[in-house]
Amino acid sequence: MPSSLLVVLFFIFHVCVSATAAPQDGDRDRDNYLMLVWNNRLYWYSAAALVFGVWFSLKVTLSKKRFAKDVQSWVQRAPEKDNSSDPDPEVHVSGVKIFFGSQTGTAKGFAEELREEVKTLGVAAEVIDMKDYDPDDRLADECESRSVCVFLVATYTDGRPTDNAQWFCTWLQEASTDFRYGKTFLRGLRYAVFGLGDSAYTGHYNTVGKNLDKWLWMLSAARVLTRGEGDCNTAKSRSGSVQADFRAWKGRLLGRLRALAQGEEKSCSGNCKSGGSCKRTDRGEEEEERNAAHNTDSEVDPIETSSDEDESDPMDEKKSVVDLEDLGDMMSSAKKAKTKADPGDQMVKLSRVNGVRKTEDEGERREMITPALREALTKQGYKLIGSHSGVKLCRWTKSMLRGRGGCYKHTFYGIESHRCMETTPSLACANKCVFCWRHHTNPVGTEWRWKMDPAEKILQDALEKHQNMIRQFRGVPGVKPDRYEEGLAVKHCALSLVGEPIMYPQISTFIRLLHTHHISSFLVTNAQFPEEIRNLVPVTQLYVSVDASTKDSLKRIDRPLFKDFWPRFLDSLRALGEKRQRTVYRLTLVKAWNVEEMQAYSELIALGQPDFIEVKGVTYCGESSASSLTMANVPWHQEVVAFVQQLADMLPQYEIACEHEHSNCLLIAHTKFRVEGEWWTWIDYERFQELVRGYEESGGRRSFSALDYMAKTPRWALFGAREQGFDPAETRFQRRNKTRDISGC
Repeated sequence: MPSSLLVVLFFIFHVCVSATAAPQDGDRDRDNYLMLVWNNRLYWYSAAALVFGVWFSLKVTLSKKRFAKDVQSWVQRAPEKDNSSDPDPEVHVSGVKIFFGSQTGTAKGFAEELREEVKTLGVAAEVIDMKDYDPDDRLADECESRSVCVFLVATYTDGRPTDNAQWFCTWLQEASTDFRYGKTFLRGLRYAVFGLGDSAYTGHYNTVGKNLDKWLWMLSAARVLTRGEGDCNTAKSRSGSVQADFRAWKGRLLGRLRALAQGEEKSCSGNCKSGGSCKRTDRGEEEEERNAAHNTDSEVDPIETSSDEDESDPMDEKKSVVDLEDLGDMMSSAKKAKTKADPGDQMVKLSRVNGVRKTEDEGERREMITPALREALTKQGYKLIGSHSGVKLCRWTKSMLRGRGGCYKHTFYGIESHRCMETTPSLACANKCVFCWRHHTNPVGTEWRWKMDPAEKILQDALEKHQNMIRQFRGVPGVKPDRYEEGLAVKHCALSLVGEPIMYPQISTFIRLLHTHHISSFLVTNAQFPEEIRNLVPVTQLYVSVDASTKDSLKRIDRPLFKDFWPRFLDSLRALGEKRQRTVYRLTLVKAWNVEEMQAYSELIALGQPDFIEVKGVTYCGESSASSLTMANVPWHQEVVAFVQQLADMLPQYEIACEHEHSNCLLIAHTKFRVEGEWWTWIDYERFQELVRGYEESGGRRSFSALDYMAKTPRWALFGAREQGFDPAETRFQRRNKTRDISGC
């Protein structure tokens, strides 16, 4: 290579010399030659560039040939290598987990039969009794394990799950409507469902299998095969018997598993959103899958969901639910027609609240819970009571049953969360808050204009339904037996489920009944009914929601129905200040909405002088056409802490007392609860029951104050403690939720 370059350079030099005007004599001195070279420097530059280009091209060509030769040599040697050194082939199906819900053993037998068949494919298979599997801890892991979950579930009496599948179905149903899990909580999970039923029971045929399939689909799990149905009614069975139905479905499943194990993708359904032209040949399966996805008319009673901060998926609420506020427009034409027909029947009188309204006898009043509303609330997990009340199981109740910690009320006030009943005697409300946990499926109104159930019946049914929900946890993995027994005996009642409990005309009677049953009372009101607050009998702790500190921001956030909402709001705070028992302001911080109104908040606190101030970051409840809130409006816990510190600095008689980091919540307490340098924010519930009993027996003459039933706050609950409000006697559990991390839940 160097010799060829020299030849090229010599040739170029010769050309350059020949290009001169006259030949040069051999005896010319060296200076003349140098001058010649300088005059022809352009040729030298061109020659250098040409040589470099040729050299670079040759080097690249030789490198490519050498690389191709090396690759060919490696390919030829590869089969001769030891197999142990090869990279592991990709595993598309790591195993098949076969879950069964069986009452008579049929589904269990099918599961064992399927396990043996799957093993013949060279795929590991495991049979799992659903009562021994904790979905709360383990189901999310299946999204990453590359396993396929097969569910063989029977439908039992009245369309309910079998005993061993009860808890699994309870958890799955609540997860599918709980916004904390998110719509994509089970994305990555592959599943198939086969239901066992009897078509002779026309109202409940295979409802468990249908619901299980629907709930998994709602959480973004992927079907590997259309749901199968086995019919014990041989006259209508597709294959002649439930066994034959299963074997036909099993054959298709095995074929699908074989394809998955080889890495084959599922064929397109023909309904591509991208507008693809592919078609599914099996139209029956297409229709069946579509029906499974959109079936929301199941006869099965929906099973309870969670918490006073818990929310259902808005997908299930796009029904024809109409707020009572909006019924006026729909009924106006009917009223006008009736007026024309018989004007004498339309008697009106002044109302203290609403101006004018039609006079109605009690028997003519309509029920608050309409059929459409009942359907929507039942889907959200409520157990409805009578015509206007409801009860629901709080997620913290379930958490403490399993020894996984209590809610912020446990940290701040010593509530035993597993013994707390969350209920309301009025599902109606006078506000339509932007952060409403129920997306406004509850009715609204400014006065009581519905049929009214007696307080005794509401409490009796609430206790019964709450205990029935607790009984579902008997034998559930992780539930502590002693906590289960304690949970059956209600000790606390949170009147904060939804709506405005103080609207119920017999609210004082209801509270007295709670105390008669030795149950503490925690009542939350939205500060729109000042006279009702003044007339209220003593409660263990009375809350007022202070969602904003100015008239404009309160109107934007709470969206009250009353035209005079601001005077009502201020008067409600004054009424709270007249109470001698424990009072609380509940502040909900909405980022970019109400966190800058520090001075105005301090003025409202001076107006009502509450014993405590709870400051909590707003909980995002998912998308809703009724609210423009997004996750950007949820403050981080450190932002809430910073707000509380600034607010406490402006309040000379208040200090930060407690913190519950998990709920994104802090407690500011009046310094009168700081005794000899130690906080006494907890409640002596036994002492309260003695005091309230004396109050009732004396006809109200023997009064008492909040200081008469306070208890010492444990160290771990205090602000600044290492535990950040988590009871060290409990076990911290971190849910594996790969889709969302919601502050304040």
